Amino acid sequence: MNLMVFGAPGAGKGTQAKFLVERYNIPQISTGDMLRAAISQKTAMGLEAKTYMDAGELVPDSTIIGIIKDRLDKDDCKDGFILDGFPRTLAQAQALDELMKKSGKKLDFVLSFDVPDELIIQRIAGRRVCPKCGASYHTKFNCSKVEDVCDCCGDELIIRKDDDVNTVKNRLENYHKQTAPLIDFYKDMGVFVQIDGSQELNKVTKDMFEALA
Repeated sequence: MNLMVFGAPGAGKGTQAKFLVERYNIPQISTGDMLRAAISQKTAMGLEAKTYMDAGELVPDSTIIGIIKDRLDKDDCKDGFILDGFPRTLAQAQALDELMKKSGKKLDFVLSFDVPDELIIQRIAGRRVCPKCGASYHTKFNCSKVEDVCDCCGDELIIRKDDDVNTVKNRLENYHKQTAPLIDFYKDMGVFVQIDGSQELNKVTKDMFEALA
């Protein structure tokens, strides 16, 4: 099954994608995670992407499309995949459609998680991450046992630059301008499913699996 989780930053795409991974045993392909890894490793692509991500801007299509193509060609995607964070523009969506047609694949469902901007800002601004082991927390929804200390390794938790409130507002503005128009693109393809992402986590997950049944 080839899936895409869609929605604004902080809408819960990554969280729900992990449940999809567990049920269908297919990989989650997160451009955000891949880009952050490239930044950490100081690759040429990572250094280029960092300037855009720090400002809350979208990374250029050529960079994103290249890493997605390489990823979809890997063996673990042969039985399906979950795209998370891509595409973000109409040009990327069209490029993805062409890539998949050439490889004989198609998207089965685009799962869109709808969440108001005010709630998204609250969700993202409360995020905390461990720079050592990568564990994620939230000051309201998923607190660490000791404030600002990782439960897993004991390192001090940090706020990522792209989780800063002003950066989040800029990311949301970009989303509404550049990514939201993809809704019509995928509706026309007949694969778009909208889910109320502002509900309790378990209810969102339940609605998601019912849509895929």
